[in-house]
Amino acid sequence: MAEAGVVRLADPDVEARLARLDDLLEGLQSTPGPTTRSATEAVVLLTEVYGEALARILDRADGRLAESLADDELLGHLLVLHDIHPEPPERRAARAVERLRPAVRELGGDVEWAGVEGQVGRVRLKAGGGCGCGGGTAEVSDAVQEAVLAAAPELTAVESLPDPSGRQAALAFVPLATLTHRGAR
Repeated sequence: MAEAGVVRLADPDVEARLARLDDLLEGLQSTPGPTTRSATEAVVLLTEVYGEALARILDRADGRLAESLADDELLGHLLVLHDIHPEPPERRAARAVERLRPAVRELGGDVEWAGVEGQVGRVRLKAGGGCGCGGGTAEVSDAVQEAVLAAAPELTAVESLPDPSGRQAALAFVPLATLTHRGAR
């Protein structure tokens, strides 16, 4: 909770800064030279120190506080980035699917977490639309893939298991590299 007089960033402002940071880092990577190497090293070192600070906060947090920190979208992503998230990847992926479930059901379909095999997350995705045509299935599949891999980037792909009703929603394998712009760690 922010103290009086302390200005906090709204989520859209955080997202804008992250997008700008991505642009700056991509620009650095495309410009060879000693200054670029120094700037990139400074970013890496700063990220490592901030990761250590977050780890120390988690070490001192009781279970309830750790859960609250992990539930915050921005903090949760940072905890994943630094490989210190208190929840295992499978649990984070399952929660991401559960958060999407109401929206998928609104479209006439359903999505259900089915677990992990190796490094592949598995879901059951039933096609939406009363006509059986699966309208919007590609968008739903993409949303499920993005949500699962953002919550648990340790997983390498998301695969759809057969729908017991016989209607199969195609969910392609998506390599983690296609969803990340920066090399974390």
